[in-house]
Amino acid sequence: MSETFKAACVQNRAGTDMEANLAEAAELTRAACAAGAGLVCLPEFFSFLEVDANGLNVGPIAEDEHPALPLFAGLAGELEAWVLLGSLAIRTASGRINNRSYLIDAAGRVVARYDKVHLFDVDLAAGERYRESATVDAGDRAVLATTPWGTMGLTVCYDLRFPGLYRTLAQAGAGYLTVPAAFTKTTGQAHWHILLRARAIETGSFVFAPCQTGRHGKAETYGHSLIVDPWGEVLADGGEETGYITADIDPARIAKARHMIPSLQHDRPYTGP
Repeated sequence: MSETFKAACVQNRAGTDMEANLAEAAELTRAACAAGAGLVCLPEFFSFLEVDANGLNVGPIAEDEHPALPLFAGLAGELEAWVLLGSLAIRTASGRINNRSYLIDAAGRVVARYDKVHLFDVDLAAGERYRESATVDAGDRAVLATTPWGTMGLTVCYDLRFPGLYRTLAQAGAGYLTVPAAFTKTTGQAHWHILLRARAIETGSFVFAPCQTGRHGKAETYGHSLIVDPWGEVLADGGEETGYITADIDPARIAKARHMIPSLQHDRPYTGP
């Protein structure tokens, strides 16, 4: 089992100036690494986010042209830290978008890509309406990555409401689950803490959940980036301001939690209703 390490979640407020958004995210990543973080996780759509009269505006760019990738690959190598780019809007050949998460290792190499599987198509109170599927194509596979601390499972935002995905990742070996998000303030106040703690408890895993905060045009995100341990304890909470949080991560707590409650081994067949 790996030694204890420090993880960080960056909490930013992206707008429509990508250059400024990336500069702020890079500065916060540097600060988190200066505080000792060996893993830094950024939110969903951290490079560009606005909701306007036309819907979700996320600044899509083709993968081989996106400025965030060389910027953070260089930064990861320079700082000798692992960096999760929570998600970028990647323009595909069809003209549509993939909501794609990237894990970059300490040598600056992209070691995993994950396209968000579950898309945020909801109608909330007071006329809040979101249709991610209008512009985004859903992914179709779960993704694991090998890190110096163990196996990591990648997810994004609305995936959080689908516990089967997290169980699949944990049963395939993941002891760390990433949930970068731009969770709305409305749903965040009601469900964010509860769902993240539940996913940690159900799987006996550490959960790293960086979330954007503040207003983005017509929308408002919740903040409260969280780091949760395998027993469901919140180790750090980002509140509502921009910045970053850190927590010391002891990988031995994964085995301890799963030994006490080995529910990942207790699946049984049953007939549906």
